[in-house]
Amino acid sequence: MNAITKNEVAQSEAPMVTFTLNGREVSGREDETILDIAKREGIPVPHLCYMDGLEAVGNCRSCMVEIEGERVLAPSCCRHPSNNMKVVTDSERAVKSQKLVLELLQSDMPETEYTRHNEVDYWAGKLEVGKPRFAPRSQPVQDLSHPAIAVNLDACIQCTRCLRACRDEQVNDVIGLAFRGNHAKIVFDMDDPMGASTCVACGECVQACPTGALMPARDVALSVPDKQVESVCPFCGVGCQLTYNVKDNKIMYVEGRDGPANEKRLCVKGRYGFDYVHHPQRLTKPLIRREDAPKSGDFLMDPDNVMEIFREASWEEALEMAGGGLRKIRDEHGKKALAGFGSAKGSNEEAYLFQKLVRTGFGCNNVDHCTRLCHASSVVALLEGIGSGAVSNPVMDVAKAEVVILIGANPIVNHPVAASWIKNATKAGTKLIVMDPRRTDIARYAHRVLQFKPDMDVPLLNAMMNVIVTEGLVDKDFIASRTSGYEEIEKNVAEYTPEKMAPICGIDAETIRYVARLYATSKASMILWGMGISQHVHGTDNARCLIALSLMTGQIGKPGSGLHPLRGQNNVQGASDAGLIPMVYPDYQSVADAEIRSKFAKAWNVPEDSLDPNPGLTVVEIMHAIDRGEIRGMYVEGENPAMSDPDANHARHSLASLDLLVVQDIFLTETAYLADVILPASAFPEKDGTFTNTDRLVQMGRAAIDTPGEARQDLWIIQDIANKLGCGWDYKHVSEVFDEMRKTMPSIAGITWDRLEREHAVVYPCEKEGDPGDPVVFVDDFPTKTGRARFVPADIIPAAEQPDGEYPMVLITGRQLEHWHTGSMTRRASMLDALEPDPTAQIHPLDMAEMGIAPGDLVTIESRRGKVAMWARADEGTPRGAVFVAFAYYEAAINTLTNAALDPAAKIPEFKYCAVRVTPGGTEPVQSSYGGGKLLETALN
Repeated sequence: MNAITKNEVAQSEAPMVTFTLNGREVSGREDETILDIAKREGIPVPHLCYMDGLEAVGNCRSCMVEIEGERVLAPSCCRHPSNNMKVVTDSERAVKSQKLVLELLQSDMPETEYTRHNEVDYWAGKLEVGKPRFAPRSQPVQDLSHPAIAVNLDACIQCTRCLRACRDEQVNDVIGLAFRGNHAKIVFDMDDPMGASTCVACGECVQACPTGALMPARDVALSVPDKQVESVCPFCGVGCQLTYNVKDNKIMYVEGRDGPANEKRLCVKGRYGFDYVHHPQRLTKPLIRREDAPKSGDFLMDPDNVMEIFREASWEEALEMAGGGLRKIRDEHGKKALAGFGSAKGSNEEAYLFQKLVRTGFGCNNVDHCTRLCHASSVVALLEGIGSGAVSNPVMDVAKAEVVILIGANPIVNHPVAASWIKNATKAGTKLIVMDPRRTDIARYAHRVLQFKPDMDVPLLNAMMNVIVTEGLVDKDFIASRTSGYEEIEKNVAEYTPEKMAPICGIDAETIRYVARLYATSKASMILWGMGISQHVHGTDNARCLIALSLMTGQIGKPGSGLHPLRGQNNVQGASDAGLIPMVYPDYQSVADAEIRSKFAKAWNVPEDSLDPNPGLTVVEIMHAIDRGEIRGMYVEGENPAMSDPDANHARHSLASLDLLVVQDIFLTETAYLADVILPASAFPEKDGTFTNTDRLVQMGRAAIDTPGEARQDLWIIQDIANKLGCGWDYKHVSEVFDEMRKTMPSIAGITWDRLEREHAVVYPCEKEGDPGDPVVFVDDFPTKTGRARFVPADIIPAAEQPDGEYPMVLITGRQLEHWHTGSMTRRASMLDALEPDPTAQIHPLDMAEMGIAPGDLVTIESRRGKVAMWARADEGTPRGAVFVAFAYYEAAINTLTNAALDPAAKIPEFKYCAVRVTPGGTEPVQSSYGGGKLLETALN
């Protein structure tokens, strides 16, 4: 069964049949297998090649059953029942066949056990097979070339579960079954060592393997966990559910859980990126900067020499210096002299309390977080156009779409499990249109690839709208009944003909016409986008165009259609919903609205006039306000602006010049290195709370281990700081915070803590208790005052900085598969660091040849703001004249080069475009003590 249709098949209305199973009458759907029905009836039938979610192939023959009237036995995993059929699973003939298969397989099992869950041994024990009578075959050599996955083909039974998991579920196409007869074996690519193959270490094969032939590289599989804790992944916005296997307060390994966003799937980060929590550099005691320690934005951080800069302190001293110091600045310099950065890595409850602290404790709205640096422009455009900043449909709706446009996003790297659903959909017939200046790996699954010129999003999208308008492909009824402003957009796109825009955007006119027609005329078209759309000075305009495309064709408000900006961090959706934004309270309620302020003043039990009616400053604006002396104190919880902000050198100098910088984190990040007080906090697997994924799913995260040393829960540190500022809070449990959120946020009012404990995930909007929640929204109207969506036209606005003779190339920044955000977590995860230990610059091979650069050579990249050195990597997908660099590497901090120019509407910086020059050679990056491939040896020892 193809995994993409699993849920649909399970809910199908296939005819029911009645038949006899082991002498008793049973019923089932005719599209179910005999094995499925037997399992449901509690009748054990051996099976090895069968696995729920994978296509049934019937190649192990361990599930053979006898059917009356048939000469041969039948594999129950592939056979469907019919009315009046008589099936026996435990007849002498069937059991003899089952036992023989298991005995033959057992004879080839190695003496060494690789897993506690060897299914051959399990079924052999159930059927009392006994010691095998047959001599084993010669055993293949073990392959330990991969940092994360051990290959033990001596335990392989060639069930092909790994192959199908790789090919059909994750669609990575790395694993195959090669050769014939006694020489048949599982291979990786062209029979390469696994470590040299194209494996992306998602671990789906490991999770599927029934014998330990594929296992985690570390000797953890035989460890019996003390407990298993159900939680969610701490990395990207997909929100995969997982299970932590814990022994002696240490996470041993992670397994995928059957959650609504992942159905047991994980990626390399979710499966192997967990041991950062046990890293020796975890902050375990409060730290205060030594009086004689220099504080400068020019620094070379060394976490191993932390005590030369800081001294240990008691919690009482640290909290007094932090909270008392912030209070003193507020009282002496005014409420707007303070600012706070919250975190999208933390829970909804932490985000809610943090913004409440800034608004009631500081007395201003100077609160922001990383959404400002990723999807602020998407949110602004969505709120403006359709009245909601959230997605209209879940990612899995790609399975119901005829056409999917993926623009400015690289989900194979940034959202790997979401990418697997897209790849599944293309195999089932969905037409994928990839639009991006870079030709990324997902392009090989595309129906059409539009590799347009960097910065030319609006010309391309307006040209598509021109085709739709001039050819009469608009949905007139939808426009008339559910939108406003169409005449303005129709007039605006009139001059954007494909012929005029083709030389500007780099896509020929006929391709533009074809894609526009395809999108407009399909029964269901969906648009997904990423930060390639949002991180521009015209990011809001880019999103406005995508919204307009959807509205003019009526491709919204139904399954398989709509708009989905893929969220980058695990809780960036939830943190935004909870009000960690300077312009709005929770649920995007304007701080400038007197009625809304009155509502929150009552909910928070504060005087109405104590709430600031003016929107606060955003991330980059706060840095400039520090330079002007307007902001003198900051509280940073779980953010790392010294690495993530554009023109990072400027950000570092601003942070260093504060009178007081309080940082709450789990590691000595680049930002914490500049702090006056450091408060050791809780890592993701150490806390209880809710998290909201990119699909609007509110999910329960659970503490699996204890915090190390004197580190405390983020939620209670925030409360302690708030009380130092006079807030007088007394929350006893995280559920009390969630309950307060429900009362101020209509979108989640119907979701109770008890329900989340039971169901693990509930989608919003869910406004009344008992409501199921709405996966697809905007079905009948839009959440605007009129109920209508609004068209907003956009024209060409060039990037703030263009290439020239001195800086002739374009820098594009982003993420990579193995590392996440600023690398503070993933570069301390041993497996992830071993897979990608060093910073690289991806450059087109022809550009490299012109510059005299070979792959692996050291290169220097320089902009008007700084320069960094790293190693060159040839990449044909990077356009000529551009260079792509991930921003996770401290020793090559690429954001020291990026431009802090802002989108005027969303105040988001232009990370995706600035002018640079690339030259051969340079000073080799100084590797930090937690990077450079050093962690694997530590972990293995």
